[in-house]
Amino acid sequence: VQVVESGGGLVQPGGSLRLSCATSGFTFSNYAMSWHRQAPGKEREMVAHIINTGSKTMYADSVKGRFTISRDNRKNTVYLQMNNLKPEDTAVYYCFARLPGPGYWGQGTQVTVSS
Repeated sequence: VQVVESGGGLVQPGGSLRLSCATSGFTFSNYAMSWHRQAPGKEREMVAHIINTGSKTMYADSVKGRFTISRDNRKNTVYLQMNNLKPEDTAVYYCFARLPGPGYWGQGTQVTVSS
């Protein structure tokens, strides 16, 4: 199983980024996926979750209305569109494949929101 994030970077407050998470090694369309983040000195928190069909999503209160999670089951990829970014969104963002057992984490991608 491979879970690989991309798309992070440095962006000014109010800007946008789109994260991608490419997966392989399992039947992607069978499993829910989620995005998490961890800021320095803080615990990892879930940001957004999407079920296997993509028909239902959940968001942390802190990102509702600004972030959108989506998936393309043909490309085995999940996305996180982040708009109106704030300095407090600065963190390493991780993709998580909700397979049976402990699941699989990607290596993370850094998002820095700063002027």
